[in-house]
Amino acid sequence: MFKRSFPSKDRAGKVTKPTKTSFRGSTKHKMQQQLESFPLGSTLTSPIITLVVGKDRRLFACHQDVLSLSPFFTNALKGQFYGSNMGTIELPEEEPEVFSSVLEYLYKADYYPRLLHDKKRNIWTLEDAPADKQGRGSVESTVYHNGVGGVLLKDTVIYCTADKFGLDELKRLALRKQGLQMGIQVDVILRSARYAYENTPDRDAKLRAHFLALIIRSRKTFKRSGTMQMEMEIGGSKLFFDLFVAMCNHIDDIVDLTNAGSPKSL
Repeated sequence: MFKRSFPSKDRAGKVTKPTKTSFRGSTKHKMQQQLESFPLGSTLTSPIITLVVGKDRRLFACHQDVLSLSPFFTNALKGQFYGSNMGTIELPEEEPEVFSSVLEYLYKADYYPRLLHDKKRNIWTLEDAPADKQGRGSVESTVYHNGVGGVLLKDTVIYCTADKFGLDELKRLALRKQGLQMGIQVDVILRSARYAYENTPDRDAKLRAHFLALIIRSRKTFKRSGTMQMEMEIGGSKLFFDLFVAMCNHIDDIVDLTNAGSPKSL
């Protein structure tokens, strides 16, 4: 289920003025092909759908053809999940801030902070990330989730929302962006990991594996964390068994490398 090694992220050296291109290229091309499959001009003239989001019932508007890029909303627009008013979709369990990012993605093939590619150094960076962090940093990294009652990693919630809406490219984008975030508190990481396990199917291991690798790479921090100890004592999530398996695999990798140089065993 999980890869047995967890390579560290690339680190760049001296900061130079980068030549950057957006991640949106291939994704935007795919979305444009989908939009072009609609009748000519339909994107501009298609009906406006009203979306009522969250417990505070914030209102959003989106063209029907753009919304139909999501299989979830394609079904909704067929009347399966309509509210009492035609042309209105109720989404009481979604977070408005997250849903705003989803709509931004549907129209622009990305959401803030944009993912940029530095061709000179061949690394991915986040828009508006501090230059001294090599394109990494905490740029709008968290969001308060009313359903959870706490702060979560925004990209985690976007990934899970994209899974629900059937937007695989958005999942890939959110996962890549989350890998560039830095300086996140232990409690936020663990709460987000639990949320990921609760809101993704077992067959989708990418986001889960990301958290396992993150905890293993930062094990010196986590093993000293009272929050980590408390979470493990509470249990109730498959996260901790998967973490145990991943740690065993990680140790096995180290042993294999050691034994390759000498006939010793752990």
